[in-house]
Parts: sequence; C-alpha cells; structure tokens
Amino acid sequence: MNGSLIISEALQGLRRNLSMVVSVILVTFVSLTFVGAAILMQAQIGKTNSYFEDRAQVDVYMCSSISDGDTCVDGTASDEQIQAVQDQLDGSTLAPLIDSYSFQTQQEAHDELTQSFDASISGLLTVDQTSAVFHIDLQNPDQTDVIREAFSGVQGVEEVADQLEYLDPLFQTLTIATYIAIGIAVLMLISAVLLISTTIRLSAFARRREVGIMRLVGASNGTIQTPFVLEGILAAFIGSVLASAAVVVLVRVGVGDYLATEASAIPWIGLAETWYVIPVIILLGVLLAALSAGFAIRRWLKA
Repeated sequence: MNGSLIISEALQGLRRNLSMVVSVILVTFVSLTFVGAAILMQAQIGKTNSYFEDRAQVDVYMCSSISDGDTCVDGTASDEQIQAVQDQLDGSTLAPLIDSYSFQTQQEAHDELTQSFDASISGLLTVDQTSAVFHIDLQNPDQTDVIREAFSGVQGVEEVADQLEYLDPLFQTLTIATYIAIGIAVLMLISAVLLISTTIRLSAFARRREVGIMRLVGASNGTIQTPFVLEGILAAFIGSVLASAAVVVLVRVGVGDYLATEASAIPWIGLAETWYVIPVIILLGVLLAALSAGFAIRRWLKA
C-alpha cells in the first residue's frame, strides 16, 4: 500500500467535493463545540459543589422580637435558651459530627448585615429584630438533617438553614444547560455522521472509473477504501481543531475575563480543565468520521 498515493488521492477527493467538505467541517465544529461545552459544564458543577460543600455551614437562627413561629412564642431567645443550644452542640451526640462552630450575637449579626448590604438597612431592621445565630461547620455536609432534627421544635430556635440549599437553583440551572448542550450535540453529531457518509458516497461515485480500474489491476479493498476514509477523517479533524479553539476562547474570554470577574465568589473552571477536554473532542471527531466513512464506502463498494 503506497502511503503517498493514498494521501494524494484523499486530498484530491477533498478538492473535488470542497463544498461538502466545508459542510462536514462546519457541522463537526458546531457539534463538538457543544460536546466540549457540556463536558465543561459538568466539570463546573462538580467544582462548585465540591468547593461549597467544604465551606458550607449550617446556621441555627435563634428567635428575635419579630419571630412568629411556634418555638418563638416568648419573643427573643433568652440567654438560657441560647446556652441550651450551645450545650447540645457540645454534647456527646452532636460534637463528633461538628468540625467547629461560632456564635453571633444579635448586635454582631446586625453589624455584619449592615456591612454586607447598605447602611440604610439599619433603619429597616433593628438589632432586636435580627436573629442571633450559630454557624456550624460539619465534618460531613451530608449530615445536615441530623442538626435539623436535633433542634426541631426546640424553644428559642427559629430556623435551621443549610447554606447549600441556596445553591440548588444554580446547580439546577447548570444541569439543565448541560442537558440542552448534550441534546444539541447528539443531534449535530448524527447530522455530521450522515453528512460524512453522504460525502464519501458522492466522492466514490465521482471517482467510480478510478475505483473500477483499481479493481481490475488487483488492488485490495483496503487500498481502495483508505483514501475515502482518510477524507472523512481529515475533514472531521479540521472541525475538531476549530471546536477545540472555540472551547478555549469560550473559557478564556467568557469565563476567565467575564464570569470570574462578575461572580468572583464562585470557583470557575479555567484552561487547566480545558486541556483535558480537547483530546476528547478531537478523538471523538476522528473516531466518528472513521467509522461513518468506513461504513459508507464498504456499503458503496458492495452495491
């Protein structure tokens, strides 16, 4: 099998079907870009979830003067009720589950709230209306329910809040976006496979006289099929490289220069994660092209 001859035949086939080849490149480019985006969004979900799981706290809010729950009938939590909660946190049941905890008085909580938002909020929410709170770091974030059950119905405790619950809408949004990207990618990949098959068949039909001559001189099926398969691989490879470049630009500009600046509290993916995605994109594009082109040319030669 003459390698230079096969490459020459493949390049000639690309030139003869330039418009179809461009279509294959564009469809492959778009579909693999969505594949890369879906993989990176899953990486973002995992990174964000892991980051906040290590830092998320369970907050036990004590009753304030405006609390109206069944456990707050006496108004603001008394010193005895606060001490009872602290004793329970230090007890033999909960202490092994807790990494550390801190307590904010009503004044401290009000001061933090004022600093975090606007000074004018102090005129809307007084110190007496602000809840004192225990901030609890658990050994295992999945044991939030244990803390919730321990203080359920306890007098002086208004609410037990898991900070991870506030991030659920973000995770749900990213998950939905991932599913959408995967759905579009699958449809586009199917289109790419069908387009590659059609391109190879048209290329084989246009060169049917050359194929006939190669058969007459005793060329093997592998020698005949390889240039056509190589055509599909080259077109898909170019599309894969373009998709890889698009993913790099998306992460570098869209995430690094914009999202990481606008929402700096969230740990965003970077180019380090992108370099792991690029080989997947290229390998997937080349593999699909090889399989679809090989299947198409074998069926055409048998016809």
